[in-house]
Amino acid sequence: MKVYVPGDSAARSVGADLVAAALEAEGATVVRNGSRGMLWLEPFVELETDRGRVGYGPVTPDAVPAILEAGERHALCQGPVDDLPWLRAQTRLCFARVGVTDPLSTEDYQRHGGLAGLRNALARDPQDVVAAVTESGLRGRGGAGFPAGIKWKTVADTPDELKFVCCNADEGDSGTFADRMLMEGDPFCLIEGMTIAAYAVGATEGYVYIRSEYPDAVRVLREAIEKARAENWLGEDILGSGTRFDLFVRVGAGAYICGEETSMLESLEGKRGMVRAKPPIPAITGLFGKPTVVNNVLTLASVPAILAEGAEAYRNLGVERSRGTQVFQLAGNIARGGVFETAFGITLGELVNDFGGGTRTGRPIRAVQVGGPLGAYLPASGLDLPMDYEAFAAAGAMLGHGGIVVFDDTVDMAKMARFAMEFCAEESCGKCTPCRVGSVRGVEVIDRIVAGQDRDGNLALLGDLCELMTDGSLCAMGGLTPNPVRSALVHFPEDFS
Repeated sequence: MKVYVPGDSAARSVGADLVAAALEAEGATVVRNGSRGMLWLEPFVELETDRGRVGYGPVTPDAVPAILEAGERHALCQGPVDDLPWLRAQTRLCFARVGVTDPLSTEDYQRHGGLAGLRNALARDPQDVVAAVTESGLRGRGGAGFPAGIKWKTVADTPDELKFVCCNADEGDSGTFADRMLMEGDPFCLIEGMTIAAYAVGATEGYVYIRSEYPDAVRVLREAIEKARAENWLGEDILGSGTRFDLFVRVGAGAYICGEETSMLESLEGKRGMVRAKPPIPAITGLFGKPTVVNNVLTLASVPAILAEGAEAYRNLGVERSRGTQVFQLAGNIARGGVFETAFGITLGELVNDFGGGTRTGRPIRAVQVGGPLGAYLPASGLDLPMDYEAFAAAGAMLGHGGIVVFDDTVDMAKMARFAMEFCAEESCGKCTPCRVGSVRGVEVIDRIVAGQDRDGNLALLGDLCELMTDGSLCAMGGLTPNPVRSALVHFPEDFS
């Protein structure tokens, strides 16, 4: 009997390794796959049957003998995996293979469509590959939503004997874990996307910058890179095309600011992670002063599907200027947390209530923060907001990396606003005064407001401080910190009195 047990960090944290050992003790052949993203069911075990895979969860080691004996009659049986509503409702491009394949099997990867995008790219001129990415409408999934094709074209058009492709996998935003899950569950997809980018812009060397808190992702990706070199997917003559590109993993040291692209480049160069002034932009003067593509994991993982299926097929998904799919991550006080990949345009309410099941506590939703610790807090009345870049910008919010954190009606929003300033003070690189000093002063002013000290005067002072940080900060760290503060003041003023 073949059984699939996730080797994903989230599943392992709740006992997946013990479940796998119990299954092996019963004589089953265990494959460690990625997680399907239904984190409330982890460890989620899949038994291969004549009807396809049948899922069980959450499974404990003690339940293994009874599951193998009772089969689909067992209480933990969730039914055929492909028919589960959570998965059936998704449009999976980046996560198409996550949870399906053995993450480190090159045969499995190719059998499920892997390398089709790279082969198609190598059969075209590099400028045609850049054009395809541009026409697809792919935008950066790291937060700013900048068109990926424009960035690639800038690097391709900048003459230099050495160029780089850097993947920003320093996934530090609260409520985000899609990058980690993809690197652990389908590392070859990221490798393929980076190789296509390298071919398109003429780069010969690439780096994946992974946060130190992701040891499993580091291990899996390094092993996948070694296997890719052995298969001639990386190296001096990729797939016999004459293209040269090699890839390396570098581990961060716990600084949130290194999620900002120029700070990441500083860290890659062996320096302290501090923001660079722009211009020059990294696409022209990036790593070691060379033209550099900097994209995050989900952006690069979208590329193989675009080259395999065509730019038009990708562009047909989504709305307006938000094209393709986004991997939304449901976290916080939510009944069914996990990853949900679908086309842009679904509403926040559908994600949180229909698929997330509302709050875990069963209490009413009071606020939802989208886009990490620098994202705005949206009230329950704002859950009809469609998930696309322009709709969020119009609402004074940002989509960011797709992280969604839910709070019930017991949350103190003044404390959450204070946390935003406190977080900025802790994680600021210290290079610019508005961020370094403004965040400290922000904590102090909010404390005075809550204590009832000259409330009107301090509210005016907080507004001025937020304006100064927004307009004067060197990067988004200080520039976006006012977002959660302002949104808390606008939507939940009663918490500040």
